[in-house]
Amino acid sequence: MALRSTGDATRMAALDASVLINFLRLERLDILAAIGGIDFVVPEQVVEEITVPQQVQTLNAAIRGGQLRRERSTDAEELAKYADLRQFMGRGEAACLSMAEQRGWLLAVDERGRFLRMARERIGEGGILNTPGILLLAIRAGLLSVDEADVLKARLETHRYRMKFDSFRDVLDR
Repeated sequence: MALRSTGDATRMAALDASVLINFLRLERLDILAAIGGIDFVVPEQVVEEITVPQQVQTLNAAIRGGQLRRERSTDAEELAKYADLRQFMGRGEAACLSMAEQRGWLLAVDERGRFLRMARERIGEGGILNTPGILLLAIRAGLLSVDEADVLKARLETHRYRMKFDSFRDVLDR
């Protein structure tokens, strides 16, 4: 599935390695491409953080096929923000946050602690997506059933990624 045009209803989202790796492990980058209203963009620094050969191949194929877009920062102000953020965080996180802040994009990230506090300060709580939130969007869009999402949740747990709920059914009921 190709990227949709970025009209008024479509938001761009800078995709950090933390979320990207989860979807690579699940072999479900198609979910990211199919969620309506959001186009996921992978900063070049994040592409470079993906080092498992099969994941590199899958990511490159998704970029070539138009499911995801690779993006480079060229704006001087964005590069200055990136340089400032590099004092506190890794290359991929700094690239995603500087892109999201400068361009008014969403930020897709599973980081916590200091990074999450900084992201909330810079782009606001409503501008942050995480893996569970993306899977929830997929359920609401009819791309996944609750049972399918729970299977993906269980698979991520085998990679030590834990969500703070037992089933997506619990989250949907809130």
